[in-house]
Amino acid sequence: MADFIRAYLGQQKYLIIDGALGTELERRGCNLDDPLWSARLLADNPDMIAAVHTDYLHAGADCLITASYQATFQGLARQGYTPEQAQKLIRSAVTLAKTVVDVFWADPANRVNRLKPLVAASVGPYGAFLANRSEYTGNYGISEDELIAFHKERLKTLVSAGPDLLACETLPCFAEARALVRLLEDLDVIPAWFSFSARDGQHINSGESVRDCAQWLNDKPCVTAMGINCTDPVHVASLVKEIRSVTDKPVVVYPNKGEVYSNLTKSWAPKPGRASFGEMAPQWAKHGAMLIGGCCHTTPDDICQLAVALKS
Repeated sequence: MADFIRAYLGQQKYLIIDGALGTELERRGCNLDDPLWSARLLADNPDMIAAVHTDYLHAGADCLITASYQATFQGLARQGYTPEQAQKLIRSAVTLAKTVVDVFWADPANRVNRLKPLVAASVGPYGAFLANRSEYTGNYGISEDELIAFHKERLKTLVSAGPDLLACETLPCFAEARALVRLLEDLDVIPAWFSFSARDGQHINSGESVRDCAQWLNDKPCVTAMGINCTDPVHVASLVKEIRSVTDKPVVVYPNKGEVYSNLTKSWAPKPGRASFGEMAPQWAKHGAMLIGGCCHTTPDDICQLAVALKS
């Protein structure tokens, strides 16, 4: 099992992850008011996804996360896709990102002082399929075995497309992490990072201790890194310290922008006095984060800021 993360970090101190995909597509004028969210564009407008991927590479990202967060066999079936069509669409998220990386890397100018970027296939949580906000609580009401059944075919399909690793992300509860580990142990072909969404500086969204989750994941060979995503940046430093206290594996963080929604303007806006990603990222790194990027509402500009801050 090739561990590209450890190989990467053996040659440079930090690995820069890209930023938001869905909210960035919306910022560019795409209508994602759809049960498939950004995955709909894999069929309708893959060139737009490729453009966002490309901009993140030029901003300094060392790793692209694919547009498969919301792409599941069950969700696609509800939209009328056959199993064969669903498999093709899910695989396309990986092949699209890999093609973008290959085109980028073909230009010698893009190879200066950097390694070839990686592709992480996104495995979103069960709650994203439900679309009932349970991804923010982890209160699914199903068993661990049922979670395994839900994720199994998508995981196998993503792996078959040949990403460098999996990004099991925005996990709101410990049970979902355990289910995904059991699946990966059966496949035994590709490592994954595991990142939880958190409610505060010590607990994931379900209320379970992030330290307990990290301690359990530490013993799993299929887990190459662990950490936090889609979480308010204000909690990241504390969460990193909690995770680092029980593991020597690389810690991954890609929080959201930490913005607040205004009912007056019907838009998201930065919290007053909030530092930029370029200012916050070195603090996360200081506490032990080594894979660093952004989630919802972050942009290529944010990734450029943190790449410059960390690589300088």
